[in-house]
This record gives sequence, structure tokens and C-alpha cells, in this order.
Amino acid sequence: MRIAIAEAKAQFADLIRRAEAGEEIELTRYGRPVARLTASPARGNSLIGCAKGQFRLPDDMDEGDDQVADLFRASRILPG
Repeated sequence: MRIAIAEAKAQFADLIRRAEAGEEIELTRYGRPVARLTASPARGNSLIGCAKGQFRLPDDMDEGDDQVADLFRASRILPG
């Protein structure tokens, strides 16, 4: 759909709804295209679990935690 910016101002909320539904709306000034309204590609996509199965944590991942904690305590970042 093509629509002049001046006309789009009065219909902005409706144009946004149409873009969210997948319609591409081209805004024009003096008959020339200047911008497009489209749905955001990230809309509705949850990032939770998006990398599931793409990597594996090493079995020894927790090794060295005490040593790291001791280093923090020695640097006075952690009280204690």
C-alpha cells in the first residue's frame, strides 16, 4: 500500500495495526516513496530457549569456583 505522509498522519494507528498484521506500507512525499512501515522482525519471538541444543557446557564448568571466590575476597570486592 502507498499513502501520502499527510494522509498517513490521520490514520497512523490503523497503519501500525496493518503493518503488525504483515502489510507493508510505503509512505510518500509528493508522490515519491520516502519510508516504509513494516512489522518488526523480532515481534513475538521469544529468546528463551532459542539456542537449545546448539552448544554443550563442559562437565568441569564448576571447577575452580572456590579459587575465583578467593581471588574476589583478596581483592576486597566481596566482603569477608
